[in-house]
Amino acid sequence: MAHRLGLTGDVMLGRLVDEYQQRRPAPAVWGDLEDHLRGLDGLVVNLECCLSARGRQWRRTERAFHFRAEPEWAVPALEAAGVDACALANNHVLDYEEEALLDTLGHLDEGGIAHAGAGENREAAFEPAVVAVGDLDVAVCSLTDNTPEYAAGAESPGTAYVDIDIEDAKTQTAVEDTLARAMAHDPDLLVASLHWGPNMVETPPQSHRDFARWLVDQGVDVVHGHSAHVFQGIEVYQGRPILYDTGDFVDDYAVDPRLRNDRSFLFELAVGEAGTPLELRLLPTEIDDFAVHRASAEAADWSRERVQDLSDPFGTTFEREDESLVVGLEP
Repeated sequence: MAHRLGLTGDVMLGRLVDEYQQRRPAPAVWGDLEDHLRGLDGLVVNLECCLSARGRQWRRTERAFHFRAEPEWAVPALEAAGVDACALANNHVLDYEEEALLDTLGHLDEGGIAHAGAGENREAAFEPAVVAVGDLDVAVCSLTDNTPEYAAGAESPGTAYVDIDIEDAKTQTAVEDTLARAMAHDPDLLVASLHWGPNMVETPPQSHRDFARWLVDQGVDVVHGHSAHVFQGIEVYQGRPILYDTGDFVDDYAVDPRLRNDRSFLFELAVGEAGTPLELRLLPTEIDDFAVHRASAEAADWSRERVQDLSDPFGTTFEREDESLVVGLEP
């Protein structure tokens, strides 16, 4: 029997999402997808905010946006959706400085939600998360090339920061170390969750393609990309899915009328008993009323056509099953 692991793009619970959530039940942020999310065997998200009522806005360098959510509703919301692990290596986890980052780690720990990609020091930031997905063990490594000033130091909190360059010796050492730590747990499946590249870019640069393939060659089973706020194409390399960017899952961002950053997918990976990826299913989603929902018919058609166009250069083709798209992962 295959296990279903869900992967999402950015989950940003601050600002207007946080404001609206003060007057509606915690699970409302998942719209009509709550039951579907909870029915998965596992769920990994990029948490694009800190969870804290404390801290002050980062002003050490210029920052246009600061994202923070009230943990009293945000943690129960993550629990309600069955979130197993949060990727924290991103450009917003330190928006309210170290105090709020440490609060985020503590609140996730109290909620029994694993996390990777940020920590009280560099050693902790690069530590992978390991979660049970059915009877499989899944390891998650979380890395970012965004916001170098948020990088963890030897004795200071921050993110697992690397340059996305497979020729860079420091990057190779850091990535190989965190992958080795993950593999020491003998996981059935290894996920590399990467917050990489600039916003509103529709196609990955060659450096991302090279890096993603190198990760698979190092033993990674799934490359889970995010950061662009729009989904990008999907590549299948050596039978392993590379999701170059999974877009936005829930937030309060202004919507670009052409790029439609309010539209994306819930990415569901079917994993066999031996931990082998079998197929990837894309369920169209859209953001409305500061919550995520199943996409309308028009939005779903747009997203399905768009992801196929973006994936064509990688030789990836999809089959339509009901409202979803499916790609097989045979090596």
